[in-house]
Amino acid sequence: MKDVRVTHIGGPTTLIEVGGWRILTDPTFDPPGRRYSFGWGTSSRKQTGPALQPGEVGPVDVVLLSHDHHADNLDDRGRKLLAGVPVVITTAAGSRRVGGRGLRAWESTELTGADRPAIKVTATPCRHGPVLSEPIVGQVIGFALEWEGQEHGVLWITGDTVLYPAVREVPRRMTVDTVVLHLGAVRFPITGGLHYSLTADDAVELCELVRPRTIIPVHYEGWSHFSQGRAAVERAFAAAPDGLGERLHWLPLDQPAGA
Repeated sequence: MKDVRVTHIGGPTTLIEVGGWRILTDPTFDPPGRRYSFGWGTSSRKQTGPALQPGEVGPVDVVLLSHDHHADNLDDRGRKLLAGVPVVITTAAGSRRVGGRGLRAWESTELTGADRPAIKVTATPCRHGPVLSEPIVGQVIGFALEWEGQEHGVLWITGDTVLYPAVREVPRRMTVDTVVLHLGAVRFPITGGLHYSLTADDAVELCELVRPRTIIPVHYEGWSHFSQGRAAVERAFAAAPDGLGERLHWLPLDQPAGA
């Protein structure tokens, strides 16, 4: 893709700049130290703060919010930011709570603006936990972005998900150039060995299916409920065939990089 810049702010929060658009994902700006409840006996402590504060990010045209009900994807300062953003795209259930455009998996909406390319935003499937967990963990979506002039495929933000058949459907439906990969292998003591986001091995399996040119890991650090960090991801991708690990791009926090 040409003229795309991605800045990793921390956790799942990135700023994507393309064609004059400034798109923020899953805004989390609270300071570290607080423990947040995720419901049903689960909780997590925030261990690191964002690399940038909202005032340092600059104007935001669109927020892509994978889900609104977990503080590691939308916290108190993130919620305040939403009030000043013209367009928020989130889950159908989330739109009833925070406003904006609500999408279910495979539904699309379009971003349009003067002197900017139209961007088609398609919601992609997520399951934020094991089989039958959605009534407990709630709705989550990812986002695929496409616009005129893309050379190699869409930009895909996976959202918080495990690897399951509906996610495997993404590379069957679209060609992905760059994937912003939510990782961390989330676990909670109350549910033992169950995972609520991609493990490093599952991320490798998914990327073997997707075959993106660029893989940008996010949401693997800064919270106590992550069971795998950067080292585990690097080991898994280093062992992957066909040089898949060479496609990993670890973005330094707050430094924009081309995708």
